[in-house]
Amino acid sequence: MAKVLVTGASGFIGSRIVRQLCERGDEVKVLLRASASRGALKGLPVDVVEGDIMVGSTVFRALAGCDRLFHVAANYKMWDPDPSRVLGPSVEGTREVLEAVRRRDGAISKVVVTSSVAAIGLAEDDEPIDETAEWLLHDSEQYVVAKRRAEELALSLARELRVVVVNPSGVFGPGDHKPTPSGALIVRYLNWRAPFGFPGSPGGISVVDVDDVARGHLQAMDQGRIGERYILGGENLTLSQVLETMAEITGLRRPSSPLPKSLVELAGSLMELWARISGDEPEVTNKMARDFYAGKFWVKSDKAARELGYAHRPARKTLARAIRWYLDKGYVDRAIAKTIRYDELPGPDPAPTLPHERDLVFREG
Repeated sequence: MAKVLVTGASGFIGSRIVRQLCERGDEVKVLLRASASRGALKGLPVDVVEGDIMVGSTVFRALAGCDRLFHVAANYKMWDPDPSRVLGPSVEGTREVLEAVRRRDGAISKVVVTSSVAAIGLAEDDEPIDETAEWLLHDSEQYVVAKRRAEELALSLARELRVVVVNPSGVFGPGDHKPTPSGALIVRYLNWRAPFGFPGSPGGISVVDVDDVARGHLQAMDQGRIGERYILGGENLTLSQVLETMAEITGLRRPSSPLPKSLVELAGSLMELWARISGDEPEVTNKMARDFYAGKFWVKSDKAARELGYAHRPARKTLARAIRWYLDKGYVDRAIAKTIRYDELPGPDPAPTLPHERDLVFREG
């Protein structure tokens, strides 16, 4: 039985990784900041160590007794008025974490680092890309650049520290408490009240379920080759197709025609300006509109399927699971929720079967 440390364990992907590790009987330790919510980990048999990936000594302490590490932690927001708040956790946080692994002098047998398909790039001519694609987003939004730099750092140390990188695509599903930028798209659509439909977009994403991504992490730990990156993607859809699928699932209004790209870029500039004044996070920025409104993060997961046994469920099933979770957790206006074809959505996920479930508590340490 492995003893595993997970950073970012209170987040969307990290918490689902922890859940699957517990289900298969691994001994799990999680590194959490003192202010981090424990809600996503409630009832799971984990050791909680308070610390911060930006403080390497706390990571070193948390690694005591562990032989594997999932480094998932990052600040998942596309933009911040202070770019260091996005770049720091991804780049410097990864540096501190890997330096702590180095200081453990070979005790950590393998590290899986969570990157993103944003660190690989956009599809050219609508053809999905694989891990060999040339990265052309050097001047993209903060999160994209941060993930790329963190991945380059991890791969530069891969041979020495036995690192494998995984690149999830657009992740959706139950457990997105924050919600993430991907989940926020669903929540905004579900609560849309404007007289015209939610605007469509020719841009695209690869829709993947969070539990498929979590399983892909475990597969990468068990079978991934050192120094390799593995795309954990799903079904490639335009954003208009994502909205159409959600309309079919819920019975809500179908998306309207896409807006002119120039108008979206202007709106992004204005939203970013207002965010600098108000302190709020913009729904879109100029760079996001420029790169993603018509660009497609379409990918192929053939390498992960071939080498890891990775597989993903259909996008419709994933989106239905996510919608049901947001409905159950009260993210949708009650008046709107009453109009949704609730009976067509899958029921809540059954509680996982865990060892010694009656004894599951947080063990603070």
